Amino acid sequence: MLLKQFKGNATGTILLIIVTLLLVWASAFIKLQSHFSLYFDLDPMPLYGILSSLVGTHPLPGIFFTLALVSLMAFSMVNLNTTLFFINQRTLLPAVIYILLSGLFPQYQLMNPAIFGAMFLMLAIRRIMDSYRVPGIAYNFFDAGIFIGIGSLFYADLIWFGLLVIIGMLLLRTGNIKEIFIAVIGIATPFILTFGIYYVLGRDVENLWSIIGYNLFGRPDSYVFTPLTIVAISIIGLITLVSMVHLLMLMNTKKIKSRKTFFLFLWLFLISVVVYIVLPTVSVEIIWIIGIPVSYFLAHYFVFIKKKLIPEIFFSVLYILILVVQIWYLK
Repeated sequence: MLLKQFKGNATGTILLIIVTLLLVWASAFIKLQSHFSLYFDLDPMPLYGILSSLVGTHPLPGIFFTLALVSLMAFSMVNLNTTLFFINQRTLLPAVIYILLSGLFPQYQLMNPAIFGAMFLMLAIRRIMDSYRVPGIAYNFFDAGIFIGIGSLFYADLIWFGLLVIIGMLLLRTGNIKEIFIAVIGIATPFILTFGIYYVLGRDVENLWSIIGYNLFGRPDSYVFTPLTIVAISIIGLITLVSMVHLLMLMNTKKIKSRKTFFLFLWLFLISVVVYIVLPTVSVEIIWIIGIPVSYFLAHYFVFIKKKLIPEIFFSVLYILILVVQIWYLK
């Protein structure tokens, strides 16, 4: 019956989501971590470095700030579905699932650049989808590229998701060289401005190149998976796989724009998996990004699966698993 409580849009559902958010993030406040405990804090990207210096070294302000961003992400995900209506039902489930996934790795429940990257990626996705049936050259792709570029100045590995802008272009439009060029210029613009500001202020431009190179290709400390985390990831992976198969089976029944939106999220999922496997700098902080498509896949599955018992079991297992991970982390 747990899933049924979260399927509605009433005030009671919103209160349940707030309670879930507090439960999932309780361990972050109980067991305060050092802000500078992760590799991307050692030589941060320019915008993330500025923000880190403003927040300070004490972990509490950073946790509060990240919690606010998670709440904003949850709202943005619901709002995106409300605007594009690709799930074909108004539901708060994407927010619930994203909040739950944010608790899968408690060590990363502090301020980190990946959550900022996820925020700008959401803005980019919105601009990509706004290009649907736009006559002439769609400058939306320039805007999407700008958002990817700005997000990359927080989380360098977001730059690889610039590929999603090109894929979105091919999915939604016939595609032409001008729009591809516009998108690339958009991605490059924030970096060009940053190098220009460094030069004008007399900052070390070569050092900026080193920072970018470290964040893109440096080898961080590897994340140590506990047996409980492995079990949790395996179960969540299985539920995600089931939800993706279910989505693909229903894809032909959906309107064209809804299909294209889901295909864009499928590509986002695949790119996330590939960069995690291939790039040494990408660790489990990718959950902030891969959690976006996974939340939509699971929400779609929970809304449209005809059998009632199986989704109830899946959702309950997901909910309990995250709480167990949180409790275990406090030991």
